[in-house]
Order: sequence, then structure tokens, then C-alpha cells
Amino acid sequence: MDFNHNDQEIDLEYCRAGSGKRFANYLIDLTVFYIILFGIYIFIEFLSPGILSGINDLVDRLIAMFCYGFIMSLIEAVSRGKSIGKLITRTKAVNLDGSEIDFQKAFTRNMIRVIPFNALSALSNPCDPWHDRWSDTMVIDEKKLALQTQKVELFDSVKNQIQ
Repeated sequence: MDFNHNDQEIDLEYCRAGSGKRFANYLIDLTVFYIILFGIYIFIEFLSPGILSGINDLVDRLIAMFCYGFIMSLIEAVSRGKSIGKLITRTKAVNLDGSEIDFQKAFTRNMIRVIPFNALSALSNPCDPWHDRWSDTMVIDEKKLALQTQKVELFDSVKNQIQ
């Protein structure tokens, strides 16, 4: 995806998703994750009854944290930077230059998300949580990106008509 149009550039900072959409993404994704995890636990219990009852709370929590990072990474990598929440809110995770993230970047982002207190790091304005900062990514609002693209194309067409 090329974000350079002649002399004009897309302002990705303007396109950054707001904290309201980011929070909605988080709630939707967390709900979807727990539904998936519940399904996995039912499947495991069906295959080997009683195996999950021997797991203590700490191990259960660590397994859930790893599963969260891995499942969300798969979803974001397959859908090119979009989780279920991002699909619904029309946002997208991208590299800082605007290019699409790959599986490695999605995995890094989502494993950082399981760090305790990561959610509190999202309270800044603009919303720039650790999992974005440390993985050199950002979440953009696709509607704002479309407006920026139209603006750049308009200025380019006007400039071409003048020349």
C-alpha cells in the first residue's frame, strides 16, 4: 500500500484510531477470545475427560495468556491487521509507515498485549499502548484514511490542472 502521492503524503497521525474505538476493539476481541477458548476447553475435555481439572489457577492463567496472544496473532495475520473487533469498528493495525503487518509483527503485538497493565498504557491521548509502541505499529481508522487519501488525490488533481 503506497501512502505517498506525488508531493502529498497521508498523515497517519490524523488517521490514528481514537481511544473509544480501541476500547470497543478490546471488548469485542476479548469476548471473541473467551468464546474460542471455551470451545477449545470443551473440545479438550471431550477428548480427554478430567484432564483440565488437574490444572492449577496459575498454569491455567498462563495457558490462557499464551492462547490469547497466539489466537489474536493468527486472526490479525490472516486478516491483514484486523481482529474481529477491528473488522466491526473499521480499524486496522499497520506498521508505522502505513504498510500491512505480517505474522511476526502481529505475534509480537499480541504477546506484548498479555503483559499485565498493558491496558492501562492505552489511557494516553493519543492512544498509544505498549503493544503499539514496542512493536512499532499503530491502529488506524479506515474512514479517516479514506478521507486523507481523497484529500491527497484532490490536491494532486488540482495541482495537475494548474500545471
